Amino acid sequence: MKPNFTQKVTNWGNFPVVEKEMRSEDSFKKIKEFVLNHNEVIARGNGRCYGDASLGENIFSSKKLNKFISFDRLNGIIECESGVLLSEVLEISVPQGYFLYVTPGTKFVSIGGAIASDIHGKNHHAEGCFSEYVIDFKLMTENGDIITCSRQENSEKFWATIGGMGLTGIILSAKFKLKNIETSYIRQESIKAENLDEIFRLFEESESWTYTVAWIDCLQKDKNIGRSIMMRGEHAYRHEISGSEAVNPLKLKKKFSPKVPFYFPNFVLNALTVKIFNFLYYKKQTKKEVKSFIDYETFFYPLDSIKDWNKIYGKSGFIQYQMVIPKERGKDGMKKILETIANSGNGSFLAVLKLFGKNNPNAYNSFPTEGYTLALDFKVNSKLKKLVDQLDQIVQVFGGRIYLTKDSMSRSSLTDYLKNVNSSKFVSLQHKRILNNK
Repeated sequence: MKPNFTQKVTNWGNFPVVEKEMRSEDSFKKIKEFVLNHNEVIARGNGRCYGDASLGENIFSSKKLNKFISFDRLNGIIECESGVLLSEVLEISVPQGYFLYVTPGTKFVSIGGAIASDIHGKNHHAEGCFSEYVIDFKLMTENGDIITCSRQENSEKFWATIGGMGLTGIILSAKFKLKNIETSYIRQESIKAENLDEIFRLFEESESWTYTVAWIDCLQKDKNIGRSIMMRGEHAYRHEISGSEAVNPLKLKKKFSPKVPFYFPNFVLNALTVKIFNFLYYKKQTKKEVKSFIDYETFFYPLDSIKDWNKIYGKSGFIQYQMVIPKERGKDGMKKILETIANSGNGSFLAVLKLFGKNNPNAYNSFPTEGYTLALDFKVNSKLKKLVDQLDQIVQVFGGRIYLTKDSMSRSSLTDYLKNVNSSKFVSLQHKRILNNK
């Protein structure tokens, strides 16, 4: 009798929750058997995406593909299996004087997921997406064959897989470049902005900085709309670090990481508590501008320091909605989006604004395009679908697009590019939802 591997599966937003078959193997032979014995398969990394992109009828988990293959310390090139996490890459590379060229807001993302989503960070305007630093990867196709994909070899598959959301096959391993650093610290400037005009001016003035990001109070209206705090940073040089940190500038001190012990009751997170949080977050910085040196984890991964922080949103879960608006229409588009959110009463606990640079035309499935991108967290409730539909319409009017890695509700009219990598074997729930216009 065939064993039943069905289980409840969800991603970081705890929405949606599905009961599907999920298997994890470290043998290529067994992975091939899984692919050939199922009509619909989708790969899943560490489940840290927010939407339904890595959920499907039959899920292959890459968690057992967690081995490093090689580390060229002279040239800063790592090869590892696809289930290795960015956090594990940092653990071995930072002490050797290397850092990831591109990282999202969490370090608990798998390498396979980083390629399938073509992740971006606070430095897209300066250094592009993760794919810019991928040398090659091994891909298992729908017939079980394993091929090497690079810019020179199987280049069509290479570019279709970049940002292709797992619909071209299962990424088994990858080789990618790292950047040199002298310390594990960031030289940061934190600047308060009173409104949207000021924060957009700050982004324009900060384009020479490698890393820029802004937190936005999305519940403000009228003259205060877009009230925010910009954080811009650079990797600190050794001579800039003093005190005890200078003894071993590539080593971080261990910190206490609190854990959210249970799912918060639904009434805890509401429009009033979000408004209070936003007020306190903005007011905690008493000066207009603050300069400091902080460790890379504080700068890049502030939420990773709180274990199971997704439970704050309760058992109903939350979605993250992220869009990009072309640069020339960025301010007008963001103003309309923020006005719509403020009027809806669905405040976002976390709202992050970033600047994208020019996109790589070869990476046609990749999300970023030159412009401004806003990521928002919304607790799932009965009014949320209406708000998402409104935001979708605004994004479409302003010529923008949404990020498939975080999508679980949006309309198909915004995500036609997903059809470019349709496969008869590799299918996700997101893919079926979009193609069926649901």
